[in-house]
Amino acid sequence: MKTAISFSTAFFLAAVTFNSMADEQRPDHFKGQKAANLTEAIELFRSNNQKLQQLMQGELNAEAMVEIHQLTYTLENALEKIHSETTELKAVLEDVHLGSENMDFAKVKQQAKRYLDTATTLVK
Repeated sequence: MKTAISFSTAFFLAAVTFNSMADEQRPDHFKGQKAANLTEAIELFRSNNQKLQQLMQGELNAEAMVEIHQLTYTLENALEKIHSETTELKAVLEDVHLGSENMDFAKVKQQAKRYLDTATTLVK
């Protein structure tokens, strides 16, 4: 019984310590980096995934956990931007699809260019 209480106390103290360390490193709430466009979002996604991978190869300690926590904000922002851009890309591709069905040459030419400009950013 004493062991269970001691373990609970130690766990509580560790949680409080971690939270206070995190609060010291971010006075307000960490916002993460935001991307202005798809290219920036992909770069943030790549670079922060590399950082996360490096952190996961080392020993997880409180400092690493704080850094991982901060990285996740930027990764979430990057994924949000990628999602919004690819949702729009899907709509543009649908315009190309419908334009090709209706033999709308001008629409296909315009929207296919727009589609390809964005799509090539994804596969660089």
